[in-house]
Order: sequence, then C-alpha cells, then structure tokens
Amino acid sequence: MLLKEDCPIRILVADDHPIVRCGLRHILGGFSDMAIAGEAADAQETLAAVRSVGDGAVLLLDLSMPGTDGLDLLERIRLERPELPVLVLTIAPEDQFAVRALRAGAAGYLVKGSSPDELVLAIRKVSSGGRYVSASLAERLARDLTKGASRPGHERLSDREYQIFRNLATGKSTRAISEELALSVKTVSTYRTRVFEKLGVRNNAELAAYAVRHHLTD
Repeated sequence: MLLKEDCPIRILVADDHPIVRCGLRHILGGFSDMAIAGEAADAQETLAAVRSVGDGAVLLLDLSMPGTDGLDLLERIRLERPELPVLVLTIAPEDQFAVRALRAGAAGYLVKGSSPDELVLAIRKVSSGGRYVSASLAERLARDLTKGASRPGHERLSDREYQIFRNLATGKSTRAISEELALSVKTVSTYRTRVFEKLGVRNNAELAAYAVRHHLTD
C-alpha cells in the first residue's frame, strides 16, 4: 500500500558518487510518496545524517564509501538506529556481499544494475517493515539452507576475515591493510593466517587465484 502524498517516505542517500546521488534524486523525485531527506558522501556524513533524521526514513547505503568498511558502517548504523531500515544499493554483486549485509542488519540488498522500478519496489517494501531481496538471491538463500557444511570456504569466513581476504586478493600488503582498517599489523597477520587455513591456500598468489576462481573480485 502506498503512503499518502502528505506523508512521503523520507530517503537518505549515502553514496560517494555525485552522479549516482543526482540520478537517484531524478528517479525518486517522480514519485509522490517519496522525498529525499538528505545525502551523504562518506562514512562520517552518513552517520551524521542517520543521527539527525527522524522516524519514517529509509537509508540507501552504498557499501564502498570513503571512511570505513561498508559492513562496519552498516553495523554502526544498526547499533545507533536499529529501527531505521537500510537498503543496501551497491555495485558489489550479490554473491560477494548480500548475505553478509543481511546478516549485519540490512533490510534489503540491491545491485546498481537493477531497474528503477525494482528500486522503488524495494524502498516501499523495507519502509513498510519488510525485507527485500531479488528473486535470484532468494533462490540462493533457499539453496544455501540445504548445503550446510558443504559451503565454500569464503562463505565460512567471518565478516572481518572476509574483509581481510578481499583486501589481500587485490594485492594490498599487510601494512597497507592495517592502516586502512585501523588495525595493528599483528592483528591483520593473525586474520591472514586464519583466512589461509579456512581457504586451504598457502600464499597470496593462491589466495588471489581463489578469488578469481570464485568470481569474488570486482
């Protein structure tokens, strides 16, 4: 059911690309039951917007923004505003982050290649208290329920381990990762060891090959 025109869904847009924010304003501005309530271009701006917005809002959140890891930001938002529906709208394919985002508290997950109609449908769904996933993701979630221990190694990594794995797979050094994530080099090295053990790889080259083989690189 649509909201009344005098009570629109108030939408926060968190994305570091101006052209994406402009596009969303253009798309959503054509619907009388929606209104842009604010925009953010990095993690700090997103947190500030989340803290100030009132009830009845929906956050459209990109997972790749300056300031922090996307899943970390999502968890912080959920701690501060657990009642705020968060619809992840990102370029990252579903098989890379969708399940992790939903586990972290997202109300829905949508890739940027989706149609405007699907975006509007997803916003309305999460605004009304529901959850939104695409048909392909719903099928995958149902399939995963029957897999159990047969899931591939990367799906058994914790969110932090997966974060380290993704950074290593792009060729970043342990020190670079520690600086980016504000972790000690020793801590990153510990996570690196755990990742290697869970994925059954011996070095960064094998880890990168694993990422390519499972289509986990951008």
